[in-house]
Amino acid sequence: MNLTRTFDLLPHQMQSYPKPDCLAAKVNGNWQKYTTSDVQEYANKVSLGLLQLGIRKEDKVAIISFNRPEWVLVDFGIQQIGAISVPMYPTITEEDYRYIFNDAEVKAIFVADATLYNKVAAATEGMEGIKEIYTFDEIHGAKNWKEVLEMGEKENAEQLEPLKAAVKPDDILTIIYTSGTTGNPKGVMLTHNNLMSNVQGTVPYVPVDHNHRALSFLPLCHVFERMLLYLYFRIGVSIYYAESIEKVADNLKEVKPHLFTTVPRLLEKVYDKIVATGMELTGVKRKLFFWALELGLKYDPQVDHGWWYNKQLELANKIIFSKWREALGGNVRVIVSGGAALQPRLARVFWSANIRVMEGYGLTETSPVISVNRYEPENNMIGTVGMAIDGVEIKIAEDGEILTRGPHVMKGYYKKPDLTAEVIDQDNWFHTGDIGEMIQGKYLKITDRKKEMFKTSGGKYVAPQPIENKLKESVVIEQVMIVGDGRKYASALIVPSFLGLQDWAVHKGIKYTSDEEMIKHPEVIDKFKREVDKANEGLAQYETVKKFTLIPTLWTVESGELTPTLKVKRKAITTNYHDVIESMY
Repeated sequence: MNLTRTFDLLPHQMQSYPKPDCLAAKVNGNWQKYTTSDVQEYANKVSLGLLQLGIRKEDKVAIISFNRPEWVLVDFGIQQIGAISVPMYPTITEEDYRYIFNDAEVKAIFVADATLYNKVAAATEGMEGIKEIYTFDEIHGAKNWKEVLEMGEKENAEQLEPLKAAVKPDDILTIIYTSGTTGNPKGVMLTHNNLMSNVQGTVPYVPVDHNHRALSFLPLCHVFERMLLYLYFRIGVSIYYAESIEKVADNLKEVKPHLFTTVPRLLEKVYDKIVATGMELTGVKRKLFFWALELGLKYDPQVDHGWWYNKQLELANKIIFSKWREALGGNVRVIVSGGAALQPRLARVFWSANIRVMEGYGLTETSPVISVNRYEPENNMIGTVGMAIDGVEIKIAEDGEILTRGPHVMKGYYKKPDLTAEVIDQDNWFHTGDIGEMIQGKYLKITDRKKEMFKTSGGKYVAPQPIENKLKESVVIEQVMIVGDGRKYASALIVPSFLGLQDWAVHKGIKYTSDEEMIKHPEVIDKFKREVDKANEGLAQYETVKKFTLIPTLWTVESGELTPTLKVKRKAITTNYHDVIESMY
């Protein structure tokens, strides 16, 4: 079967490996499963219902919901009639919703629950052209998505065939608005071919097949999890949706997945939790735990450390690391990490524990994967984001910027040809805005964001990200932002990991009062000074952090200080902490 449009994946799975649990989610405490046949049937009903509603080819339909099967059923339903989905984060502001609904000229909206319904109803007030808002949950006074299904039930699915046939691989499948760290969101137009080329380009590197399960918790409205959704359909992996981020640990034990995708922040939290558990041990158990951890931190998939090291690691895997694998459900073959830089020590420790981490790299504009480390140890270089996937070209520009070309590059920014021309040059190279280098001529290593580098008053360029990542290796540091543009030296705003700080205080016999008071405690400040000094060790003189301030409140998406993908909004934080920053100079 020629798979050129994403909805071709439904008949493909039906034909190759029809699943009893194609999709699954917890409803009232039980896993509710959808077969491949159910998914196709629901998608057809959604398509037919949308036609009854007056939705036509190229009309835009918004989906705003946390991950659940209904998200997928509606997504496929929209695609089959050539309409365009506009997925959005459930966490963005009312103003952002309003802007996107207007910009994309959205005709219909699907939302998950009462909270989102109220938010969207307020955002669409007085807006013309929106036919209806449907909810997935049953909500009094709101139209339910089952009404769309009922409209579709009365129709004959045969009438979808000519509409499907009219959808071309180069037609727009979706418009994904990237939050960006500045200004209004931009709509990235991705075609069926963009995403399908990415699916086909990654198939050879996935170490699972139709006998395996995935746990999904990264947002489907983000292109990374969206592409993986289609990849799972392509290879027949069953998809189980986590109940929430808080419940991931429980769901891992229930579902026992063979793979999952994550962002480094979540792996950092898992690691910190493991270390905190180790800290609580005493005597021989504690010694063994930290002996195993030390072994893990030396691990390198591409280096054989010799017979004695391997023997010790084998033992560590039996008595210590086996418990880590159990905590992840006991079946995990691979974890795919993306969205931000993964600390090399995390990759080392997980690999040493027989939990292989494949770190990859890409952007919304590149559908998303540009490169990924492989499953085989000899093709996985820690500290890099791996090799280009099939069909993708990578080039490093003279100024160090990473450029990429191929079928994965977006059609452009919606209604913004000028901005499109800024990032896609005449030779079709997409300019990523990231700085990098090629290691051994094949592994891509990212060194920083072009736009985030700043110049000190001494004329030296400082790349903040590597310094921030170094500092975040500390179990007492949760968030950090390096500042110093046009200043004499670099400084840091640090949000402590208050759980880590509490553990440390207990260990040191210091009475923990409140977060606000603890960050003023002389011994705490001294502890953070040692952490900063440690991070400064490998840095050039002009990069070292000379001063820091501890911040008592976490930066969040809601506070406007993080993007929905949890990247720091440097401009917003600089504005919010203007006086604090000034005080360090």
